[in-house]
Amino acid sequence: MRPQFLMRPFALMRAATLLLGICAIAPMAVAQQSPFAPRLYINDRVITNYELEQRIQFLRLLRAPGDPETEAMDALIEDRLRRDAAEALDLELTEEQVLAGMTEFAGRANLTAEEFVTALGEAGVDAETFRDFVAAGLVWREVVRARFLPRVSVTDIDIDRALANAQPRAAVRVLLSEIIIPAPAGNEAQALALASRIARDTRGEAAFAAAARQYSAAASAANGGRIDWVPLANLPPAIAPFVLALSPGEVTQPVAIPDAVAVFLLRALEETALSAPAAMEVEYAQYLLPNDGSAEASFARLRSGVDTCNDLYGLTDGAGEPQLTRTTQPMSAVPQDVALELARLDAGEVSTALVRGGNRVFLMLCARRPQLETVPSRDEIRQQILNQRIAGLAEAYLQDLRANAIIREP
Repeated sequence: MRPQFLMRPFALMRAATLLLGICAIAPMAVAQQSPFAPRLYINDRVITNYELEQRIQFLRLLRAPGDPETEAMDALIEDRLRRDAAEALDLELTEEQVLAGMTEFAGRANLTAEEFVTALGEAGVDAETFRDFVAAGLVWREVVRARFLPRVSVTDIDIDRALANAQPRAAVRVLLSEIIIPAPAGNEAQALALASRIARDTRGEAAFAAAARQYSAAASAANGGRIDWVPLANLPPAIAPFVLALSPGEVTQPVAIPDAVAVFLLRALEETALSAPAAMEVEYAQYLLPNDGSAEASFARLRSGVDTCNDLYGLTDGAGEPQLTRTTQPMSAVPQDVALELARLDAGEVSTALVRGGNRVFLMLCARRPQLETVPSRDEIRQQILNQRIAGLAEAYLQDLRANAIIREP
């Protein structure tokens, strides 16, 4: 299936932003061989150079976390093992199942499957790459259901225990340093290489501060990248897990944000007496001004005249879209560069660090509030426990398949 359609150029970026969020950018690093020559053998199945190159590009476009070449190869190996497991159970997907899976995946970005395929094609990713990616996940779901669903049960005692253990989580705040390396179009590989070297070689706060002063484009560079205490819940959901996995003094792997690559050092972490919300929602305003010599004077005028987002409407000369926008979103949906700036703001505070094309951004946090949580029913808790147990069995089974596979290079 190779449908051809036309769509707006920004659709792929919108898809990448909505689908995944935390992540890294990487160069194409496949060996310079014939595109369809074998790169690796998995039992009796082949991974070609072309398949690896395509999967790398696919992950880059989706801004998937980790190193794209490593993640792509691991995913392709596991795809082959999943197909072996499906064949052993005589499981096959119908064309309708695959098309439905592609539609569901594209729908997460508010696109049709045809629009998503077209957007990928414009970026050099073949429709079959997307199809294979979706099909591997679907057939594995069928394998897992067939092997484990009849063997797993959830009792009323399990549900009661889960309800009893559902205590409020302690809130955490972190003390970070940051390095933001610009990655304009065409220079992503160089930015990633520099960020990777910093993450790999930098040891200790003093060395990180020196690197921040030398390389970071953030306003914090002059202060060695240091930023004040930030509640973990304020950070973008795609970045918070990277930070939470660190011990003080450690550095994250590079994290892709729009037009830049970020690296963070954890200086300190502490729990507070407050309970942490499950998810946060932010309301913020953005006012665009030409990135010229008049921007700072305009920013100063706005700062002196506004205390809340409502005040902006009286000081922006009746500006409307796209100059002045006001948005309410879950933190998970906010673009990561905007979310990073909002993370360090309280309501009524502003940032002028962002640039959008030829414009500077006057960014103001209007409000930050926890998203309302609904209490799950016993049936919902039963399903959650069931899914967790099946997922654990499935992961162990996949690792067992990999341990027993014959994996060799040509």
